Amino acid sequence: MRGDRPPVTPVWFMRQAGRSLPEYNQARGNTTMLEACLTPELAAEITMQPVRRLGVDAAVFFSDIVVPLKLAGVGVEIAPGVGPVMDQPYRTPADIARLCEATLTDDALAPITEAVRLTVAELGATPLLGFAGAPFTLAAYLVEGRPSKDHMAARTLMHADPDSWARLLNWAADITGAFLAAQVRAGASAVQLFDSWVGSLSVADYTAHVAPASTRALTGVAKLGVPVVHFGTNTEHLLPAMRDVLLAAGVDAPVIGVDYRTPLDTAAAIVPGVPLQGNIDPAMLAAGWPALSAHVCDVLERGRQAPAHVANLGHGVPPETDPDVLKRVVELIHETTND
Repeated sequence: MRGDRPPVTPVWFMRQAGRSLPEYNQARGNTTMLEACLTPELAAEITMQPVRRLGVDAAVFFSDIVVPLKLAGVGVEIAPGVGPVMDQPYRTPADIARLCEATLTDDALAPITEAVRLTVAELGATPLLGFAGAPFTLAAYLVEGRPSKDHMAARTLMHADPDSWARLLNWAADITGAFLAAQVRAGASAVQLFDSWVGSLSVADYTAHVAPASTRALTGVAKLGVPVVHFGTNTEHLLPAMRDVLLAAGVDAPVIGVDYRTPLDTAAAIVPGVPLQGNIDPAMLAAGWPALSAHVCDVLERGRQAPAHVANLGHGVPPETDPDVLKRVVELIHETTND
């Protein structure tokens, strides 16, 4: 992830620790998602499961982008089949001002740091990738109150009350930055800033109203010297601006994650000189081996246009995915050298 190209392309998957693995469902039992994330021994065990089963080159910390909100005292739960649901939408200046009084303390972060330490101790030489939700994505959930297809309320607030919007984004940036830094200090080798919904924005809105907060979130973790991946969905038009966020934060090993909509050779031309992560289409995992293997090889070939490439999905592992298919993809990638 520091810009070199090893003989074999490394591979891991977003959401590799989760519902696609039968051992995950057995380990979680009746525990809620957020309870599992905040139980160190369980979170560490779930993080390790895909490393043992799939042979991936890194572990991805088992958590959720709303965990730092929960730890800061925000009323949030993950509703099955829905996603994160807040105790209320945060849209008025008074609501946002009250929200921004919350802080994320070291004591609150203790379950996260302990889970990371337990995981790193078992991983040995295998790196751990930490992650957090980017300020815009967290703010979108807070303003909407629940998942949204168009983030209309969040985009409206951005322009209707830019002062409250900036206050909300800066608060979310500080929460995110603290969450990322805690993972690195506990032993994570790299982190990913996950901006799930930022593709709904124009370049102008992103640059003016979001990028400064993302830079703020990454500045502290950049000082810790680890590689940082910046990923969003439907973001081809934003890739240069997302790269600029990494550079403005002072990240010395920036990586751009690319979703399945943008071919990697296209992305390499848009952000030349930047290592890329991605971007196997998750839908191809259930399309049969002939189609999937051809697609994987095409992704690897296009990835050669970047200075370095980490193979991954162009979004997360679908819960219905056959783990044996994932393992076979890992094997194929490892068998395909960069000679």
